[in-house]
Amino acid sequence: MIFSLKKTAVVSFISAVLLSNSSAFALPINDPINTLEKPIKASQLVKGTLIKKLASLEYFTADFKQQVLDAEGNELQNALGTLAVKKPNLVHWNTVEPDETLIVSDGVTLWFFDPFVEQVSAYLLEKALMNTPILLLTSSDPTLWQHYSVSSTDENNYLIHAIDNNAQVKTLELRFKENSHKLDSFTILDATGQLSIFKLSQFDDKHSPDSALFIYEIPEGVQLDDQR
Repeated sequence: MIFSLKKTAVVSFISAVLLSNSSAFALPINDPINTLEKPIKASQLVKGTLIKKLASLEYFTADFKQQVLDAEGNELQNALGTLAVKKPNLVHWNTVEPDETLIVSDGVTLWFFDPFVEQVSAYLLEKALMNTPILLLTSSDPTLWQHYSVSSTDENNYLIHAIDNNAQVKTLELRFKENSHKLDSFTILDATGQLSIFKLSQFDDKHSPDSALFIYEIPEGVQLDDQR
């Protein structure tokens, strides 16, 4: 695996925001739907609805609480941190407890810094976007949605499925506050059956995050693991 548990959770969240500026997948309301095509078109309609909802979310900041469960439902970890997202493709994800880590997307490179091991890993954001549905939240590229299908139980809850059977992240669930584009929580299921649940608080989409949050400079004495 390229990403560790911490990297997987963060990178997954970033994909959902990045793809959200286009309604290219929304189907015309009056399109005829035959019996065989109904499931596919229904999925496309749900995808279009989600894309439209995300399109109104240009930026936000939030605090998060993370709970990680294994495939049997046993709790593996709890974490706390802060998150800032801004389109296009900008992310600042800082886990502060129990161990500090930092993930920054500057629009070109995705940086993962682990102070404990004094190492920063660098990944091409373009490649990360193709494999991590959370990054859909930050992108304005509608073609990225072609790698995912979308289902929904109601207008506030959406499940994004990876089409690739070999994808490391299998599903990303987004839950919005009722009748709003504001995210309430998101859940990531990876290929091992591990579940990461993120509850958001102090959600702010009124004030644009400080641009300095999306600039990363490698600290002195820190080793670079360049995966670009």
